[in-house]
Amino acid sequence: MNAPMRLRSACPHDCPSTCALEVEVADGAVGRVRGAADNAYTAGVICAKVARYKERVENPDRLTVPLRRNGPKGSRDFVPISWEEALDRIAEAFLDAERRHGAEAVWPYYYAGTMGLVQRDGLLRLTHAKKYSRMYATICTNMAWSGFIAGTGKLAGPDPREMRVADCLVVWGTNPVSTQVNVMTHAIAARRERGAKIVVVDVYMNDTAKQADMALILRPGTDAALACAVMHVAFRDGYADRAFMAEFADDPAGLEAHLQTRTPEWAAAITGLSVAQIEAFAKLVGTTARTFFRLGYGFTRQRNGTVAMHAAASIATVLGSWQREGGGAFHNNGAIYTLNKSMIEGSDLIDPAVRELDQSQIGRVLCGDAEALRGGPPVTAMLVQNTNPAAVAPEQTRVHQGLAREDLFLAVHEQIMTETAAMADIVLPATMFVEHDDIYKGGGHQYMLFGPKLVDAPGEARENDFVQKEIARRVGADHPGFAMTPREHIAWMLDASGFDKETFFREGQLDCQPPFEEAHYRGGFGYKDGRFRFAPDWASVPLVNAGPMGPVAAMPKFPDQWDVIERASEAEPFRLVTAPARSFLNSTFNETPGSRGREGRPTVMVHPEDAAALGIGEGDVVRLRNARGAVRLHASLFAGVQRGTLIAEGLHANAAFADGKGINVLTGADSVAPYGGAAFHDNSVSLERAAAG
Repeated sequence: MNAPMRLRSACPHDCPSTCALEVEVADGAVGRVRGAADNAYTAGVICAKVARYKERVENPDRLTVPLRRNGPKGSRDFVPISWEEALDRIAEAFLDAERRHGAEAVWPYYYAGTMGLVQRDGLLRLTHAKKYSRMYATICTNMAWSGFIAGTGKLAGPDPREMRVADCLVVWGTNPVSTQVNVMTHAIAARRERGAKIVVVDVYMNDTAKQADMALILRPGTDAALACAVMHVAFRDGYADRAFMAEFADDPAGLEAHLQTRTPEWAAAITGLSVAQIEAFAKLVGTTARTFFRLGYGFTRQRNGTVAMHAAASIATVLGSWQREGGGAFHNNGAIYTLNKSMIEGSDLIDPAVRELDQSQIGRVLCGDAEALRGGPPVTAMLVQNTNPAAVAPEQTRVHQGLAREDLFLAVHEQIMTETAAMADIVLPATMFVEHDDIYKGGGHQYMLFGPKLVDAPGEARENDFVQKEIARRVGADHPGFAMTPREHIAWMLDASGFDKETFFREGQLDCQPPFEEAHYRGGFGYKDGRFRFAPDWASVPLVNAGPMGPVAAMPKFPDQWDVIERASEAEPFRLVTAPARSFLNSTFNETPGSRGREGRPTVMVHPEDAAALGIGEGDVVRLRNARGAVRLHASLFAGVQRGTLIAEGLHANAAFADGKGINVLTGADSVAPYGGAAFHDNSVSLERAAAG
């Protein structure tokens, strides 16, 4: 056996860390995976699930040949076929759907199973070239991004490596120990080297909160109330930077007047925190000039999540935290890359008259809901890449009903036989990231990273780019991008965007961090007048989107607690949060023995006093129910939540639940203001002890 080589790569998964990797390769096989030490953000540290990636690549359940359904949908009865037959059948089905109902009857559907810009987004080129129904991506970012941009005018912030030089780090609505390990790398370094205080704001005492100097565990959906009370104290006690606001904010006087009644006592009644906790937090951030607000996605997965994100980001402006290194608010750096992806996406072929279907409402779309279909024809043919909607999409019961339609032709390109692939007519085997070329950009940092092909794929697995091009050829889609290899796409995009492609390919990364003055908005925020918006125009936030959705007109003018979350009721007295698990990433990794073994069976965390009142003991089978459906899983007694709050970490496979129904049976798909999204952590449910059978 030859000695392993350490080769550069990048983690492809749906995580803001987008880690730079060193992958051991020997004799054509993947070995140990490490974080790249020469990447200043990754800093040599990666999560345990990616470190075990050999387990995924060599999973005995990997798909290696194309398959054709041979039994009822969902029966997992398939027979092997050739690639030629598989692609011909897909093309015939797409052309037939087009003849019967028009091109919009075909819906290419994808998401973030890979974050690679070529392999993921090339499906858009096929969509635009054929005028298939477009997909409006709502399932993850919309509430968070629109809330942040509403204030700043731009999706960018301070260099996240500045967390190391902060004196206070506020980790709000994210559990980085489990989901963004590099945040903790820099936070712990700041505490070790500078004595920095770490504050965690979340809805349960998770692994990150356990490491905090101050942990604020509040009721789900009440983050904006906490933010408003902190700003109230800042104005009341002289922490507010009035000079900064006079120069860089739209209406500080209006905000101050609005916050007069948003006292710590008011917020305590809403959040469940004590007045003392709120006062202590407000004093800490108000008296610590270098306070870095690291704002995550979790607290925005509520129906009022956009307002909550805007409120939390507004604290940094009231305090003037943006002015200093190690200060300000950061959520995502998406706006710094300015990449021209027109060749990858075929954006020159976009026809705005072609409908956009809401990704989060796939169940409604496939069940023929006229509003979800935007008044257009039924969807009768689909290609799914990089996502598993039968497990991850809300309103799971509807999703399964739609996927089970006999008149729906479904092709799924996948690495493992997922719940969605099991419903397919044609299943195509897909490559993993070490088996193809791609480029990645970090949402949680400032690097673009190259992920080259390192090993050959097993069996007949083929990359997304191959599938997109072969279907395009068969259905008559034309665009210059279909003639280019992935590396040619990367080179073209970097050239067209003004980046140094030679350095990128040679070093495997480009640091795209803007200068301090730009990143900290010292020349003004992203709006034309340079002012942060305390009172944004919610209907015109500068976000690429399909237009206002949900109850936009009812959104509050200034930061406030917006009472649109699913309220607990007598029938459904609990609030359920479906938080990420440490060893899974959405439904990825829940197929590997190592991750399954670490996560165990699906459980729901219940406060011991709530459990006692219902006669529920540790490990009992319980039923969660609401108007959307019911699931059975096991209870775990946990005092690290407020009473009335339930936490179900996931995403476990549907089959791991007692009834074969996953947790997203309980989540809703109604459009969230202002630009859509799925409120995964905003569910009212009942809880009862259930039979174990």
